Amino acid sequence: MENLRVDLSKYSSTFGAKNKIKRLIWNVFYIILFRPFSDNKFKNWRNFILKLFDAKIEKGAIIYASVRIWAPWNLEIGVNSCLGPKVDCYNQGKILIGNNTVISQKSYLCASTHDYTHPEFPLLCKPIVIGSQVWIAADSFIGPGVCIGEGAVIGARSAVFKDVQSWTVVGGNPAVFIKKRIIL
Repeated sequence: MENLRVDLSKYSSTFGAKNKIKRLIWNVFYIILFRPFSDNKFKNWRNFILKLFDAKIEKGAIIYASVRIWAPWNLEIGVNSCLGPKVDCYNQGKILIGNNTVISQKSYLCASTHDYTHPEFPLLCKPIVIGSQVWIAADSFIGPGVCIGEGAVIGARSAVFKDVQSWTVVGGNPAVFIKKRIIL
C-alpha cells in the first residue's frame, strides 16, 4: 500500500483553514448583500461586492443575482460580458471570460476535477478560459481545463470536455463540431 502514496504537493488544490474562512465570509456576503438585489438596476452593486472578494470584473459586465460563484477571487470577466440567471461557477480553479461573451441561463462551469488514477483521489484545479464574443447557450456544461476560442458558439444543453476552436459551432453530449460560424 505504501507504493500507492501520492505526493499531493504537486497539486494546486490545497484548501486550508484560510480558504475555508474566506469562503464562509463570501457566503455570508452572497446571502445577505448579493443575492437579494436581483433587480438589474443593482448590477453595479453586485459587481462591487464581487470586487471586494478580488473578482476581476470589467466595465459593463452583468452578473445576475441568481448566479452561484464558489470563489470570486478565481473569476475574471471581460467588458460587456454576462453570466445569466442561475449560472453555476464552480471555480475552485480560475475561470477567465473574455469580452462581449454570454454565458446563458443554468449553465455550469466546472474548473476542477479529481485525479481518479490515485487512491487519495486528490482535487485538481484546472482553469477554464472562454474567449471573447462567445455564446454558451442555456444549460451547457463546460468541463475542467477547457479553452473555448473567440467567437465560438456552444449549443444549448451541450457538454464540453475538450477545447473548442475559434469561430465554430459545437453541440451535443459530448459536444462535437457542427459548422463554422460566419458573421454576416
